[in-house]
Amino acid sequence: MKKILAIVGAGHLGQQIAHFAITDKHYEHVVFFDDFVVEKHVLGYDILGGVNSIESSFNKGFFDEILIGIGYKHLYKREELYNLLHNKIPFGTIIHSSCWVDATARIASGVIIYPNSCIDANTVVDANTVINVSCSIAHDTYIGKHCFLSPNVAIAGFVEVGIKSIIGINSTIIDNIKLVSETQLGGGTVVIKNLTRKGLYVGNPARFIK
Repeated sequence: MKKILAIVGAGHLGQQIAHFAITDKHYEHVVFFDDFVVEKHVLGYDILGGVNSIESSFNKGFFDEILIGIGYKHLYKREELYNLLHNKIPFGTIIHSSCWVDATARIASGVIIYPNSCIDANTVVDANTVINVSCSIAHDTYIGKHCFLSPNVAIAGFVEVGIKSIIGINSTIIDNIKLVSETQLGGGTVVIKNLTRKGLYVGNPARFIK
């Protein structure tokens, strides 16, 4: 049976997800929903309407599963849409075939893991999180809901990343660290102690900016 993925958000992130969904053979076809795009098609795939059209389109059988293609600048919207839809519509999960994911790791619904990432033993990646290209997450680490990990992030063992956190490109988090919810790490940040105040951190070692 042909399996169809719906993606909320037809911008660059949504288009990347569509590319991996099709080229890595997770789905046979893709459709989009977007409140802000006037075009009827993107990448040759139909835009079926806005967010208000999602539930009726699912009930009509236009798609089978859904993912949210809204990026790191709108994590509150990612959370809002996931909470609105997850009890009504099945969320998909995409783990690119080039990734290594230990059999004991737990990957929740709505998660997208880009190519060449490594997810170690007993790691949990919670719902609606995006893990970008070539991230490494060591054993017994927890990544909270609605997070966004940029490319080449390295996270050691026994780390806890709170919900709606943004981990910038090439950031490093050493072992046994906790990041409060809504933490944002700028590119190349190195975290060597717990971060208990939500906001933006940069540098080596990480320092609070705002």
